Amino acid sequence: MTVSHSRRYALAMRTKRWALAILCVCFNPLTNAFAQQPATLPVVITVSDPTGARVRNANVRLVPAPKDSANLQTNEAGSLWLNLQPGGYAVFVLTPGFKKSATHIEVHAGSQTFPIMLEIAPTGSPMVLPVEWKNDLILMNYPYHLPEAVSLSDLKAMPHVTVTIHNTHSNADETYAGVRLADLLGKVAAPLGKDLRGDAMADYVIATGSDGYKVVLALSEVDPAFHPGEVLVADTKDGKPLDAHSGPFQLVVTEDKRPARCVRNLTTIELKPAE
Repeated sequence: MTVSHSRRYALAMRTKRWALAILCVCFNPLTNAFAQQPATLPVVITVSDPTGARVRNANVRLVPAPKDSANLQTNEAGSLWLNLQPGGYAVFVLTPGFKKSATHIEVHAGSQTFPIMLEIAPTGSPMVLPVEWKNDLILMNYPYHLPEAVSLSDLKAMPHVTVTIHNTHSNADETYAGVRLADLLGKVAAPLGKDLRGDAMADYVIATGSDGYKVVLALSEVDPAFHPGEVLVADTKDGKPLDAHSGPFQLVVTEDKRPARCVRNLTTIELKPAE
């Protein structure tokens, strides 16, 4: 029995429709997946002082951090323009002369402006340190955190690590006990552990002694998750408190072949973002 031309045509068209239906079913989830990806939305953050005047060059940090978010600052008009995905963000603003501001914003459909008003700092500047901190170790992560002071008693109360290094100058082994620098930097919100990635990989630490001697370490050198050596702020040497020549705080770096980065009379630890 033969099939008529019209019947063969009908069968072919039906088969074509089935194939198109199968293709739609197969590709529809993929299309939906692309459609569900959130688009970025225009956002403006404005920063003002108590009189309403705009604050230019104010340092801004967002958590979670958007892409290309290093060194965010307000412009000459006191505004910061961003493209953000929908969702909630913590916004921190810090600039000399004002208290640190922390607020929460919710980004949703449509362009949005978020005004932030700063309060005047009691001292006139958040970088003016209290007199009572003069014998403490000062931790700084400007503009992301206000300075923190660590006293000798504070340091002694923290978990300690003991290391032995060979001093090539004296040709003798020296045993130090102290606190990991990473643990101290955690007090000023340093991006360590899982947060040490992307732009933060170029961050660095400046350690300064009372005589002005400075050394530099990459932040990844400080993080035990990245580096096998120890970087400590020591308070004892060979089982005894550090003497007046070296203490009360001393930076100790175990992986260096020469102890040139063992800063005596350590006074300041400053975390700096890459320029």
